[in-house]
Amino acid sequence: MSFTGRIGLLAPSSNTTVEPEFYRALPEGVTLHVARLPITQVTPESIGKMADSLDVESKLLATADVDVIILGATAPSFLKGLGYDREVSERITRVTGKPATTTSTALLEAMKVLNVSRIALGSAYSPTVNDICASFLEANGVTVVAKDGMNVIDNLEIGRLDVQTAYDLGKKINTPEAQAIVLACTNWKTMAIVERLEQDLGKPVLSTTQVSIWGALKKMGYNGSIAGYGRLLREWASAPQQATNKNIN
Repeated sequence: MSFTGRIGLLAPSSNTTVEPEFYRALPEGVTLHVARLPITQVTPESIGKMADSLDVESKLLATADVDVIILGATAPSFLKGLGYDREVSERITRVTGKPATTTSTALLEAMKVLNVSRIALGSAYSPTVNDICASFLEANGVTVVAKDGMNVIDNLEIGRLDVQTAYDLGKKINTPEAQAIVLACTNWKTMAIVERLEQDLGKPVLSTTQVSIWGALKKMGYNGSIAGYGRLLREWASAPQQATNKNIN
């Protein structure tokens, strides 16, 4: 039995990490198709401007007959607080007719199915953007018991951070109160250390690229096991949801 499908990914223009991390983890038969939203500096102002080209780039992705479109960027999907992630998904679906989701939506869904309500938040962001992320999570009923960031604003520089920085920050922010570690920013290399960090800490680790892959595949109806990237993808914890597309042979 094989599963086939196409994922449309809306990525920040200066993101050099999310595509290769998607490619490495996607199951055989699922292809990735990418459009880009302009950003070079991760500040609230520049994050907000990314949405200006959302409709145009979403429509371009839809012409590839993708099965789902995901805004694979963390900050643009939490910027305006409670419910903004769903507003973005609805906007994409409205202009394309395609099912849609966002990184922030996938993160919230992943925490729900893993029964996680208290997290430690690590990110590549500045304190300002990290606080916005924490506020979004808190507004959605998640308690952020600890938080810290790499304090990098230039997005190309974020993409150059060594993956070990994600491991080190994950260990640094861990506390007994945290039920899981969240590593935020899809341009920050995280996927290669998720499994190791989970084993060392004895709790789930949720990377925003990892949950984006999970959320997009789940939206398509996939529920197979993907090894090597943590409990979420390995055990395929999934909430009941009507599949939007099942191309299973």
